[in-house]
Amino acid sequence: MGKRYFPKTDYRLATIKIESLEASGIKGVILDLDNTIVSEDDRYLSPGAEAWIKQAKLAGFKFYILSNGKRRYRVKYWSYRLDIPAINPAKKPFPFAFWKAIKLMKLKPKQVVVIGDSRHTDVLGAWLVGCPSIQVATLPHPFRWWEKLFGKRVQTPYPLAHELEDFDANSYPT
Repeated sequence: MGKRYFPKTDYRLATIKIESLEASGIKGVILDLDNTIVSEDDRYLSPGAEAWIKQAKLAGFKFYILSNGKRRYRVKYWSYRLDIPAINPAKKPFPFAFWKAIKLMKLKPKQVVVIGDSRHTDVLGAWLVGCPSIQVATLPHPFRWWEKLFGKRVQTPYPLAHELEDFDANSYPT
């Protein structure tokens, strides 16, 4: 199986060095949506994420979004907005959606990096299929029921020193 992590950045998608991915032989990216690109309560966008995705596409990277999100209209909206195909529900960390995305990108697992905020879905799923992964900080969002149960988040918190981009959820088509 591949490396578990790339060297840490300051935990934001836009700070991942595209040149470092290229130098490591990466040609494809599997992205998480909720709390990686946009907060699951639709309050925040990851600053610079859209520009980073555009730049990576220009560099020749292939993309897929894998989302466990229950609101399919959100996944469709972001898939269209970012011009990235999506699989939803992905049922991460189970490997089926990861394998499907890798196959559709026509790449090998070691050529695809999984980027997400969650150790127990994104990073674990990547490990199960042999992809390298990068865990980014989770965007601020309300506690989930299981986080309340454990009394803490299992993701890396978003750095307080960094600004957030507001998102207007009214832009979703009705």
